[in-house]
Amino acid sequence: MRAPVNAGDLRHRVTIESPARTSDEAGGATIEWQSVGDVWAAIWPRTANVNFMSDRLSGTASHDIWIRYRKDVTPDMRIRCGNRVFAILGAIDVDHRSRWLKCPSEERDL
Repeated sequence: MRAPVNAGDLRHRVTIESPARTSDEAGGATIEWQSVGDVWAAIWPRTANVNFMSDRLSGTASHDIWIRYRKDVTPDMRIRCGNRVFAILGAIDVDHRSRWLKCPSEERDL
C-alpha cells in the first residue's frame, strides 16, 4: 500500500504539542501545552459540521494531517498551525514501514 502523500505535499509548518498537567493551589490542575517538535505537514480537509450547543453555534472540521513518521505522536496530543489547533484523534503508520504518519484530527469551535 502506497501512502497518498508526496514530500511536495508537506506545505504547512506545524508544531506538535503535548499536554502537561500542573497542580494549582486549590487542589485542581491546569493543562499547559508544551512543544514536542516542529515538522512539515500536509493538511487535507475531510468533513465540516455545525452544531447548536449551549445557545450558540459551534463548528467542527475533520482533517487528515500527514507528517513524516514519528513514534512519539499519540492521540492525547494536538497539532498547531498558526492560530489553528487540531486535536489528534489517532496516529496511523499506514504502510507499516515507518515512513508516513496519518493523524486523523479535529478542529473545533470554528
